Amino acid sequence: MRTKTIRQRATCYLLGTLAALTLVSPVRAADYDALRGAEPIAPVQTIGPATFTRWSGFYFGGQFGVDEAYADFANSTQQGAAYTLRETLLEQQFSPSQWPVLGNTNTPGINFGGFVGYSTQWQDLVLSLEANLNRAAFSLTAPNSPIARTVGPDSGGNVYTVNLSGSGSVTNIDLATLRVRAGYVVGNLLPYGFVGAAFGLANVSVSTTVAGEEYTSGSVTVCNAMAPCSALRIVSTTGANNEIMYGFAVGGGVDWAILPNVFLRAEFEWDQFNPPPGILLTVATGRVGAGFKF
Repeated sequence: MRTKTIRQRATCYLLGTLAALTLVSPVRAADYDALRGAEPIAPVQTIGPATFTRWSGFYFGGQFGVDEAYADFANSTQQGAAYTLRETLLEQQFSPSQWPVLGNTNTPGINFGGFVGYSTQWQDLVLSLEANLNRAAFSLTAPNSPIARTVGPDSGGNVYTVNLSGSGSVTNIDLATLRVRAGYVVGNLLPYGFVGAAFGLANVSVSTTVAGEEYTSGSVTVCNAMAPCSALRIVSTTGANNEIMYGFAVGGGVDWAILPNVFLRAEFEWDQFNPPPGILLTVATGRVGAGFKF
């Protein structure tokens, strides 16, 4: 009888436990589901792509600046003098054409012009091809230091008194450059550097005068029948108006976008030319400008 009672109580406890498990609410079950895997504590935030000022496309503008021009005329008289004296023993043995009578000079000036170009952009890197044309308002005139020497005797026994002088000038200069430009975007600024070919038109003139006496007696004496001599005077001129000059250009600057399609510019440019006849011409320019891109 006691065994039956215990069995009945066990059956009741089992049925009560099963009933309690079946009555667990779905909300409570969902709480247990959280144990199946990790869930984020806060929403994941994504970062958008970086933005850069747009510089790609065509652009053009105008500019104004100041420059410092330097010209070295030291070798400019050689070509003309050597040509005019090419058949003389004086040139063959004493080379007066190599005597430097012209020096170097520099002068400040102003320039104005314009530019046009096209840019491609890869995020913050900008590459451009640009053409510049500028009018420079300065003139360069070489200082002249005449040379007077007595040379000889030559292989024929002749002695010479030689007076060498000259003149040189470069005026009315138009300058053009074709550049390859590379820049890096920094906010609304585009710092850049460039290198390219430089071209120019200018009025170039160099004159050389060789004067003196040729003494056939072998010494410098008074010219007479016993000591004959002959006057020596040769003038050569080289150069031309609108002479074409070739060279190279390097420099750098910064463009500043003040509106989506409008920018300001400040830059420095250094140009070097070797125009005939043997003049070394350098022009250093600082300029400001404004442009439009589209």
